[in-house]
Amino acid sequence: MRTLRRITLSDYEIVFDEDLSFLSEFLIAKNYSQVIVLADDNTARDCYPILIKYLPQLADAPLIITPSGEMNKNLASCEEIWAKMLQSHADRKSVVINLGGGVIGDMGGFVAACYKRGIGFIQLPTTVLSQVDSSIGGKLGVDFRYGKNLIGVFKNPDLVLVSTVWLNTLEHRQVVNGFAEIFKHALIQSPKQWDSLSQIEQIPPVQFHDILFESLLVKKAVVEADPFEKGWRKILNFGHTIGHAIEAYSLENDKYPLLHGEAIAVGMLMEAYIGTLSSGFPLSSLAEMEAVLLRFYSHYNIPEGIEEVLWQSMLLDKKNDKSKVLSVVLKAIGEPDIDVEMTKEFLSKAINYYQRLA
Repeated sequence: MRTLRRITLSDYEIVFDEDLSFLSEFLIAKNYSQVIVLADDNTARDCYPILIKYLPQLADAPLIITPSGEMNKNLASCEEIWAKMLQSHADRKSVVINLGGGVIGDMGGFVAACYKRGIGFIQLPTTVLSQVDSSIGGKLGVDFRYGKNLIGVFKNPDLVLVSTVWLNTLEHRQVVNGFAEIFKHALIQSPKQWDSLSQIEQIPPVQFHDILFESLLVKKAVVEADPFEKGWRKILNFGHTIGHAIEAYSLENDKYPLLHGEAIAVGMLMEAYIGTLSSGFPLSSLAEMEAVLLRFYSHYNIPEGIEEVLWQSMLLDKKNDKSKVLSVVLKAIGEPDIDVEMTKEFLSKAINYYQRLA
């Protein structure tokens, strides 16, 4: 009998399974009326054939393909997916398998949570980023006009199945991109893991499976302590207040935009620096972060004069309280400080600090 690694949350499991056979067993046990596979054009090409290889019974299931990329994570795409689900006669006992990275997981879960007031969904994350972060915790949604994830809900999946079988379909840049969230989990909650990660010379490391498991244990603990992000769960947003603003700017203005993890790496350094100003974060620890993150994430040249653009983007952050921009900084490695007010002065100083690292 196989022994699978599992992380059990309140009402679903994260299961590590290399050959996806657990998914087959799970679908039989749940006896859904219909299985629908949602993929983007990339995962339909690269990952769907692997899924069918391991689960040939899904070859007859409806496959809905949506355009890839953050720019397509919107209500218009949701409408197209809902229309195709209706055309496939999906009922309230159907299930959606989200085959893809963070965009598919966020949007596919949101689509399922809203369809006929909610049907089940299974997360089959195919990127490092989605395996360690976005597929876990039940936060679902789409971007809307002015910012990321402004329309969404909380709803847990029926199952999250993690497998490294998908990683061979990824470019190396995508693997490194996802690793930023692993660094983040260590920085906010696990000094021991940060010490281990700081010794890594290449990504992915040999012991990647173990690192992924340990990182997910951090997120599990945080999510269970605050499932609806009323307080403590905000620590998972470390690096995201500034990072999301930089990501949005890059997506709109750069020929080759930053990926999410690359932008969050920038945000983590800048917000860690703000922690030295606001919360006593040691400069020696900041230097450690610089050495590790700049080893894997190239310095991003923040153009002159975009401070106001970034600030306007940050004003839309979901963590804000009225007109105050709230952020997460560090007091020490493994010790976050939540609801620290971000000011324009802090942002300006953080930009100047980061540019000096070039």
